[in-house]
Amino acid sequence: MSGAKRQTRKPRPEGLSRIQEMNRAKILDAALGQFSRYGYSGTTIEKISGEAGMSKSNLLYYFASKPDIYEAVLEHILDVWLAPLRSLDPEGDPAAELSAYIRQKLQMSAERPEASRLFANEVMQGAPRIRRVLEEDLKGLVAEKSEVIRHWMAAGKIRQTDPVHLIFLIWAMTQHYADFQTQIEVLTGRTLQDPDFRKGAEEAVIAMVLSGLGLVPKDR
Repeated sequence: MSGAKRQTRKPRPEGLSRIQEMNRAKILDAALGQFSRYGYSGTTIEKISGEAGMSKSNLLYYFASKPDIYEAVLEHILDVWLAPLRSLDPEGDPAAELSAYIRQKLQMSAERPEASRLFANEVMQGAPRIRRVLEEDLKGLVAEKSEVIRHWMAAGKIRQTDPVHLIFLIWAMTQHYADFQTQIEVLTGRTLQDPDFRKGAEEAVIAMVLSGLGLVPKDR
């Protein structure tokens, strides 16, 4: 009964006050840290509330259960990570648009590698909790941005290629630095937190992607 009561008074995100939005963001940030370190099974409501610096009852005002929190974290990760893809402009210069996209993806890999790893782990398990989001939101966005790439090809701005595979390639080349950060650090002694190493990664990935499309990198 108490669980049902909590769920009925769970506020809708769009109806939150500024303080409530801050508290919700604090919960999601704490949950990301817990889930990425201990996995879904090893994370508890108590651990999340403790890291968020609030009581369990206060946390349950915003989320009715651990699955609710986990799904919200994953959906937030996907929303943030896809923002750069949404910004691809069909009327923009392809070299500039793709270069900016790659830089943004590497910046995210540098700043929140744990977010990428948590999402990748969920997908590798078959995406049981976010399959609907993948089938609807992500699939629709990839189809939309594939049309942007086809528009560039039709205008003779880039070489012919499969747009979906191009998007997959950029994801793989940029998120590798987050998902395999430990391996990269062992092999090179560096990570994307090193500005020079990150700049080198940007230049290498941009050069490989653009050269394959018959483009030349634009000076920043």
